[in-house]
Amino acid sequence: MTFRPAPRALATAAAALLALTGVTACSTDDSPADVDPQPVDVVAGFYPLQFLAERIGGDAVSVTNLARPGAEPHDLELNPSQVGQVSEAELVIFLHGFQPAVDEAVDQNAGDRAFDVAGVEPLLDAAAGGGHDHGHEDEEDGHEDEEHAEDESEAKDPHVWLDPTRLATIGDNLAERLGAADPDRAGDYTQRAAALRTELETLDTEFTEGLRTCERREIVVSHAAFGYLAQKYQLEQIGISGLTPEDEPSPQRLAAVAEEAREHQATTIFFETLVSPKVAETIAREVGAQTAVLDPIEGLSGGNGGDYLSVMRTNLRTLRTALSCS
Repeated sequence: MTFRPAPRALATAAAALLALTGVTACSTDDSPADVDPQPVDVVAGFYPLQFLAERIGGDAVSVTNLARPGAEPHDLELNPSQVGQVSEAELVIFLHGFQPAVDEAVDQNAGDRAFDVAGVEPLLDAAAGGGHDHGHEDEEDGHEDEEHAEDESEAKDPHVWLDPTRLATIGDNLAERLGAADPDRAGDYTQRAAALRTELETLDTEFTEGLRTCERREIVVSHAAFGYLAQKYQLEQIGISGLTPEDEPSPQRLAAVAEEAREHQATTIFFETLVSPKVAETIAREVGAQTAVLDPIEGLSGGNGGDYLSVMRTNLRTLRTALSCS
């Protein structure tokens, strides 16, 4: 004998099944209110821009730095995968003129998704910011040095991030660009940029107060990356080489820098983490000075657990010691 459920029982079971199905469908419905939006894909040319993007973007962004830790970013060469990252990113942050390979990739692949931080504020001329252009000072330096000096006199100094107040302004502009790419979280970007500005203004105050009373104001550096810092805090930069650290200074340039170091009674010749200290050590031996790291923060050295703020504060302590600041 075959058992057949009554029509009423069938109807009740079907209704219950439909109700259960409806509940399940509602619970798995990927409505915008229930699902976190995807992070904005951001590509940064080098470390300070990565720092800005991560601090202002927070969890809402995924940031890729094209320059690996411990590598000198000036002469970065992009592989095909990195060019693809530039092409696919929702926002590419770069500084035109600082990394030629990145400039080329941006021109060819990024279009209006690129944010050139060099356009936020006018950049300093290479010879500005308290820097010395030794190539013009000595006719004995020769024709080659004169041509090098003329090239640098027409160049712009890209190291804008070494003035914390300028970096804060770049951060404000970056928040606007992120907000345009991701309108739903625009307010979050603005708030984080404002919080970062407060931190950077505190850092600026620390530098201003910390360098107010120093016995010396001249800094002899391995390459002329510190024009913004020198201009902001009334220092005088004496660069052994020019804006690019791989430039080899001539013997005449080395002699001129040594003479200035003696004249200003410099006790410290500064080198940096991502380039060889040999030239700085040569000058230091010549004038009887010591050497110390003054980091231009173009990138973090491998294994460095710090960030822009901590490295800048280390720079401040180093400067205070070297310049005998009270």
